[in-house]
Amino acid sequence: MARTAILPSVTWHGATISEVRAESPTGTTLRLDVPDWPGHRAGQHVDVRLTAADGYTAVRPYSLASPGGTGPPEITVETTPGGEVSPYLATTARVGHHVEVRGPLGNWFVWDVSNVEPVQLLAGGSGIVPLMSMLRTHRAAAHPATMQLLYSVASPERAFYRQELAELAAQGAVTHVYTRRAPTGATRPAGRLTARELHDLVLPPSVTPDLFVCGPTGFVETTLDRLVDAGHDPARIRAERYGERGTS
Repeated sequence: MARTAILPSVTWHGATISEVRAESPTGTTLRLDVPDWPGHRAGQHVDVRLTAADGYTAVRPYSLASPGGTGPPEITVETTPGGEVSPYLATTARVGHHVEVRGPLGNWFVWDVSNVEPVQLLAGGSGIVPLMSMLRTHRAAAHPATMQLLYSVASPERAFYRQELAELAAQGAVTHVYTRRAPTGATRPAGRLTARELHDLVLPPSVTPDLFVCGPTGFVETTLDRLVDAGHDPARIRAERYGERGTS
């Protein structure tokens, strides 16, 4: 029984790209048609394998952006200059193209609808992807617990999922912080997130939230230090950094 349960996480599956959506000038969402997809939890990832005509293969991990459950998996890929896999997936892949996937993988950086605690999500750049899966899962379930996102991104055009996040921002569930260029009319000038802003914009330690942090290493390390300094319990914080599972 246990062996059967874990097989989907270690087996390669053929996948067909069924939808391609541009998210930003450098980011693309791909929906994958994976026969016998076992379903996934919000926050998990898959390995994607490409094979060249001469037999050379390259494997890279990508977080799942689609809501947890048994629906078609989606990944959002940002082009990495000089990368082997991300330029193809983000700029060349088309509907009908084939790749291989292995997963879902990872059972630590995840959020499930069975959780009842308030949740604070903190994303830097394309670190929004697994957190978007959590937001979508929470929204689809009409979950009663509070979940809010603080999204630090270089500029408006670099942000992923703009329409969805604008709707959630209008409901008070999402706050954007722009580090290089703010939109016209913004009350906050562009600049990195400060310790004071972090204190003011995230759920307070008094409500004992679960916190998920994802982004480039510098963003994550600074954010973790500031969250602990603000009084958040380190045991309730989970983090994922760029590059932990390889480069693109």
